[in-house]
Amino acid sequence: MQTDGMTTNRASVEASLRTKTASTKVTSSEFRELESFAERQGQSISEWIRQTLLAEARGERGSAMNLHIFTELVGIQMLLMGTLEPLLRGDKMVQDQLTILFRQVQTTKAAKAQELLARRSKKQEK
Repeated sequence: MQTDGMTTNRASVEASLRTKTASTKVTSSEFRELESFAERQGQSISEWIRQTLLAEARGERGSAMNLHIFTELVGIQMLLMGTLEPLLRGDKMVQDQLTILFRQVQTTKAAKAQELLARRSKKQEK
């Protein structure tokens, strides 16, 4: 575990290695908006901008949202598959069955999404 002194020292060393500047122009109101957001994140505006730009360039920012959206789509698919099959057979679903299905989807959709992504990744490696 690092102490505050070691963390501060490391950040200082990393900052001293940064020698290039990437800049852009914004309006006064845009600057206030960016500065306010950075402050709410507990960062200086320059550090927040740096981290945001790097996360975008590395594809990190959209990845979490894409995974979340994919997981929700998998959940919808699981729900549809779990409800349509009995309905197409002419069966009726009672409220208890739906409640159980909703709980199952909520607890298993993330694992199922990860499983599908892993399978797709293995297919692409071949």
